Amino acid sequence: MNLPLFIARRYLFAKKSHNVINLISWITALGMMAGTLAFIVILSVYNGFDHLVQSLYNTFDADLVIKPATGKYIDGCDPLWDDIKGDPLVAAWCEIVEETVVIEYRNRSVTAMMKGVDSIFTTHTPLIDRTTDGAFSTHLGEIPQIVMGQGLARNLGVNIHFIDPIYLYFPSLSATFNPLNPQASLHTQKLFPSGIFAVEQNYDSQYFFIPLATARQLMEYTTEVSYIEIRLQPGASTDNIQAKYRRLLEPHGYLLQNRYQQNESLYKMMRTEKIVIYFLLLFVLLIISCNILGSMALLIIEKREDMVSLQSLGASPVAIKRIFLLEGWMITVLGSFFGLIFGLLLCFLQQRFGLISLPGNFMITAYPVLVMWNDIALVLASVLLIGYLAARASVRFFILQ
Repeated sequence: MNLPLFIARRYLFAKKSHNVINLISWITALGMMAGTLAFIVILSVYNGFDHLVQSLYNTFDADLVIKPATGKYIDGCDPLWDDIKGDPLVAAWCEIVEETVVIEYRNRSVTAMMKGVDSIFTTHTPLIDRTTDGAFSTHLGEIPQIVMGQGLARNLGVNIHFIDPIYLYFPSLSATFNPLNPQASLHTQKLFPSGIFAVEQNYDSQYFFIPLATARQLMEYTTEVSYIEIRLQPGASTDNIQAKYRRLLEPHGYLLQNRYQQNESLYKMMRTEKIVIYFLLLFVLLIISCNILGSMALLIIEKREDMVSLQSLGASPVAIKRIFLLEGWMITVLGSFFGLIFGLLLCFLQQRFGLISLPGNFMITAYPVLVMWNDIALVLASVLLIGYLAARASVRFFILQ
């Protein structure tokens, strides 16, 4: 039998131990339980929001994008595209013309981001499922149509059920500016609204979609495009496809970017936020672990006579220290174990029943929760390490006195 472990367990669980010191020990265990529970729940809620934001951005952004390394456009008819288009893992190849233009509706005008898209885009884009009014359509027969974000439509006062046209303006590259008639140096396109989508506030307030041919006319393009979006077949490895074709494209001045690289600053910010949250929660646990120092100091003072008796029976100083080290660490183990159980239970109930609702008018009604097992392992390792160090510090400082 492991004698130090047996004695430490007796100190913690003995039925006769109903004094203040044991009460403090159990309160300390409850504190570690609460800290562990908060650690798991807060990280899981953050993971839920993180996953939600990424899913929204993934709705708008393609799996891969081909962009020019320099300049504003690339040739949509470059023979380099043939090999990539023919890849069976490529589900959709979409040419995009993107530019900031002036959009006007009923004498109200704003600047917004135009995306000229082809019929393949309108067939494969997940934005079809995010259309809140009308249909995601850029053509009605030969009539060009416009689909815009909810925020942009609200700013302009657009109602798709009205027949008022929308006008787009962009400076002509070939016309000479005439101060007496400035509008003569602008290219103009007339379209009618067909649908409104809602994804994320930044996109909803800036973007609208029109036919690719209309965008090229406005920009005076022929075969040029701003970039090419590639959507892959379900289950295809983005990393493998990117590595395969990047070596082909980069020598010709093209960039092949995945979703992370398209929004690198966003993903870096989200990763940094999670690291900051982790260290803040870790600091809270460090404060809670100070209770272990206090409870162990009181326990060591109370058990002075027991320590003398054990030494008389032949117990070594190392064995005595180990008793109290195990006692302090058992407090942490108990607290972290029950904190883990109750934390996972609370996360499950939130996922299943949405117990805590989100305030305001949001696209989801309850706080999203996503439990990641690598986070659970990191939390447990952090809590157990803090508890062990706190118990070791208490033994080192108080038994030597």
